[in-house]
Amino acid sequence: MTLAIVFWAELAIKIGIIAAAVPAIGMVLGFAEMKLSAHMQSRIGPYFAGGRFGWMQLIADGVKFMQKEDIIPADADRPVFRWAPALPLIGTMALLVIVPISAAELGIIQDLEVGIFYALAISSLSTIGVLMAGWSSANKYSLMGGLRAAGQLIAYELPLVLAVVGVVIQAGTMSMQGIVEAQTAQAWPYVVTQFLGFGIFFIAALAELNRIPFDMPVAESELVMGYVTEYSGFRFLFFFLAEYVNMFTMSAIAVTLFLGGYWFWGIPTDSALLGVIVLLAKSFVLVFVMIWFRWTFPRFREDQLQTLAWKWLIPLSVLNVIATGAFKVLL
Repeated sequence: MTLAIVFWAELAIKIGIIAAAVPAIGMVLGFAEMKLSAHMQSRIGPYFAGGRFGWMQLIADGVKFMQKEDIIPADADRPVFRWAPALPLIGTMALLVIVPISAAELGIIQDLEVGIFYALAISSLSTIGVLMAGWSSANKYSLMGGLRAAGQLIAYELPLVLAVVGVVIQAGTMSMQGIVEAQTAQAWPYVVTQFLGFGIFFIAALAELNRIPFDMPVAESELVMGYVTEYSGFRFLFFFLAEYVNMFTMSAIAVTLFLGGYWFWGIPTDSALLGVIVLLAKSFVLVFVMIWFRWTFPRFREDQLQTLAWKWLIPLSVLNVIATGAFKVLL
């Protein structure tokens, strides 16, 4: 009985830590996007809430969304409509627990032997939530957004997985911690040899996140707001929050696979604090690139989006896997 109580108490604490980290990451990245986009467009950006820098703007927006009425369309599939926004958040929380943040043992981080397989599988939950939202809303714009998301997932999941295969072949393990340790042992990150895989992974990750120039499932100029057209209040906030936290998780996974994770030249890997700082710094650099892309490039047409995946990214990722396997055998 005592062991069971301890187990559930520890589980509740871990879930609470991850649940607290999700809105914190979302607010930091949301604020960064507002400030960076304002700078790129020669605007001031938020500066009222929270004093001179407007750092409380995202908190104010969150409170606003929580106060709004939760509207459900009359013809909607009510249970599916209600639960759809939860899936992206659940997937995000499940991804956070496997990203290795240091060589030191931390209770909330799990080192799975098939960690990268788990990560790729869980990342699809967000798209399932989008499909549920699009189908259940009883709105043609939402349905079109959901169908676009499905087509985008099918097209870009293949290059995303194949880009990871090159890293797994080179490291000889599917453990996220093991991949970082392999890069640490050789004293250089895999991006040196897997630069093609890194580029493919990053582009495919942008498509998985529905970020510009891959935001066809939302496409305000065509679909109003796509799959979130009928959502309001805290359910809309869940989709918004999941997008920004997923930016961080996909960046952290890319950093773990290709950029050495928590390892950096001259920095001891046995320090949990330094490991966290290194991982966050690398991840925020990739997040900055994602934000920069959003405010720099125009949206793809649907045919351009599919052409990029099927005619370029998939053949190149297959070529990268073949080349990696050949070098692994020969060298």
